[in-house]
Amino acid sequence: MRSRSRRAFVAALLPSAAALQAACGYNLSGRGNFLPSYIRVIGIPLFANNTSVYDIEQLFTTRVRSEFLGRGRYQVIPLTDGADAILGGTVAGLSLEPSGFNENNQATRYLVRVQLKLEFRDVKANKLIWENPSLEILDEYDLTTGTGALDASAFLGQNRAAADRIADTVARRTVSSILEAF
Repeated sequence: MRSRSRRAFVAALLPSAAALQAACGYNLSGRGNFLPSYIRVIGIPLFANNTSVYDIEQLFTTRVRSEFLGRGRYQVIPLTDGADAILGGTVAGLSLEPSGFNENNQATRYLVRVQLKLEFRDVKANKLIWENPSLEILDEYDLTTGTGALDASAFLGQNRAAADRIADTVARRTVSSILEAF
C-alpha cells in the first residue's frame, strides 16, 4: 500500500515539476525583447560614414534594416518621420591589419576592424533606450587577390564576400544588442 501511494504522489508531482522547469525563466539567446510594446515602427536613416570606404554605410544600414525586419515584429522605415524609435549610426572607423604571412613575409590574412557609434532613441518617450559609442567588430579574412595593400576600401571592394560577412556581423550584433538590452 505504501509503495502505491508513493507512486501516486510522484505521478501527481511530475506534471508540476515539469511546469516549473518550463517556466524557469531561461530563454534562448537571440529571442529576447526589452523594448516598450508601443514601439512598432523603427526609423533607420542612412548611417554616416567617417571612413574612406565608399558606400560602406549603405551596406551596413541595409543589413541592419533587414535584420530588424527578420525579427518579424517591426516595421522598418528609412526615415525618422512616423517612427516610434530611431536608430542612428556612424561608421567611425574601418581598418585592416595583417594577421597572417607567407614564407616571403607577405600578408596572406587580414584582421578587419570596424568601429561604430550607435544610438537607439524612443521618440514617444523622448529618451535614449540604448547606445554604444564604440561598438567594435573584428573578423579575419584570407587575401583572395594578388594585392597586399592595407587599404580597406580596395580590400573590401575586391572582396565582396568579406564586405558582406562583416555587414552581416554588424547587423546581428547591433540588433541583438538593442533587443536584448546588452
